[in-house]
Amino acid sequence: MRFRNAFTLIELVFVIVVMGVIGKFGVEFLAGAYKGFIFTNVNNTLQTNSATAVAFISTRLQHRIKDSIIARTSDPDFTTNFVALGSASGENYTILEWVGADIDGLRGNSNSSLPAWSGVIDLDLSSTTTIFSPETNTTEIDELIDILSDGGSSIDDAALYFVGSSSDIKTGYGWNGIAISDQNKTMHPIVGGATFASTDGNFSEIYEYYQLAWSAYAVVHSDDGNLTLYYDYQPWNGENYTNGKSATIMENASSFQFMAIGSLVKIQVCTKSDLVEEYSLCKEKTIY
Repeated sequence: MRFRNAFTLIELVFVIVVMGVIGKFGVEFLAGAYKGFIFTNVNNTLQTNSATAVAFISTRLQHRIKDSIIARTSDPDFTTNFVALGSASGENYTILEWVGADIDGLRGNSNSSLPAWSGVIDLDLSSTTTIFSPETNTTEIDELIDILSDGGSSIDDAALYFVGSSSDIKTGYGWNGIAISDQNKTMHPIVGGATFASTDGNFSEIYEYYQLAWSAYAVVHSDDGNLTLYYDYQPWNGENYTNGKSATIMENASSFQFMAIGSLVKIQVCTKSDLVEEYSLCKEKTIY
């Protein structure tokens, strides 16, 4: 008689047990590896998005007129519902707004090594109606503003901020939605020409140094989680950020917070992902 070798009952049981162990822990291992891959991918994405948003905002805040920065609530009343950033407290402020100096014009262009505006005023040659700024090219300023605003603004929409002058956050910049009609406020509307001329009334006080501004900026965190930059609007002409152009900075921002520490500004952007439950990541930066 011939006998064929086969598994015994004990060997079969042993094989079944081993396969069960491998099946249980193998699936858990693969699931863990996949979950780790997803988490790493989500973490890297959140890191990149939040870091990019913070860098984008801080680059523009770096060239702010420091006295101009304000905070608004998520449902802004453009007439009264705003405060100087240093007075903002609590988490109901979701809009950061400021007037930016024309840093592009100050750097000049590739055709000239000189800035388009010098930031210096010759007090002896200036008057209460006309300001003379040595080495300033108002034609070049007008062309640059036209390019940067995509034809939306010109030098006649710009204004001067005298460095060292008094600043009134409530009425001096036009944050209250009321156009500045005289030269007694913080911002001084101008018209172009060989010199800066007063648009309405006289320059009440003229200081030696100035900053040129043609746009205010607003970063708005909306209820849908979008973080949006608004620009190319002039509060001193009675406009608010809804009159400007807009660009989405990032989506799925869980929070946007900011505070002032003296003249410094600290911002924090947090973002989240629906792929990983209850996981968010924040980046922050202090701007001098």
